[in-house]
Amino acid sequence: MTTNTTPPGDLLERVEAYLDAVPRAARPPEDFGSLTLFLQEGDGWPYYARPTLGHAAQPTVGDVAAVRLRQRELGVPEAFEWVHESTPGLRDAAERAGLRVHSHPLMVLDVDAFHAAERPAPPDVTVRRVPHDALDLAIVQSVPAVAFSEPGTAVGLGGADLRDAAAPGQPLGLLRYVGERLRAERTVTYAAYGAKGPLAVGSHQPRGGASELVGIGTLPDARRQGLGAAVTWHLTADALDRGLGLVLLSAGDEDVARIYGRLGFRRVATSMIAEPSTDD
Repeated sequence: MTTNTTPPGDLLERVEAYLDAVPRAARPPEDFGSLTLFLQEGDGWPYYARPTLGHAAQPTVGDVAAVRLRQRELGVPEAFEWVHESTPGLRDAAERAGLRVHSHPLMVLDVDAFHAAERPAPPDVTVRRVPHDALDLAIVQSVPAVAFSEPGTAVGLGGADLRDAAAPGQPLGLLRYVGERLRAERTVTYAAYGAKGPLAVGSHQPRGGASELVGIGTLPDARRQGLGAAVTWHLTADALDRGLGLVLLSAGDEDVARIYGRLGFRRVATSMIAEPSTDD
């Protein structure tokens, strides 16, 4: 579902500039006219293709197909991300190219509403920043992996045992990459710790005068305790302490968006993701 109103042009321009700058700072871009693919080199996570900043034309089916062919050559996910209100024609092009498209609420922080909101304080939990040399970095990195394996907000089965079992599978190169980003403060990560270790994790990525909150996840068996909200609050407070004037995020669904709404985030647009269907 898309929004019924168009956000102010200057706000959307700031959002687009940030969303282009983050992958551009980490990965070399490859130009496909209306689309830009950010290449993966060495360790780290793969990025995606997105509309070329400032390009006047809407992407075509042919543009999407050309990028997908290049992604296959490189062995990276055939993923596309964009803001619907900025590039409305990409949805039809992606679907006609055979991709599955799904949408998510794109939300921006209302600073006054954040300061007026109640700070989440789950009992028997400590929320703290994860240092670049954290001994439990592999375990921390495994929390979102377990969380996203059971999407939604309902209490599930995945817990600390599954998190710990996944930790040894974290690639050493990826952990080095994440540690370097944490050291350089290109990524800032907070985790909610209970008696069984990290139960919820999230990050934000400062760039210029903005940051996006990403990867916020709670172990399924620890949900409905306010842990994700507590991590989100600390990430947001950290971003504001850095003087960042724009804080944004994409909510997984409407239920998650309501949680963020209680912390002062307001929906302004729609984040879109296109990828091959699971049947492909």
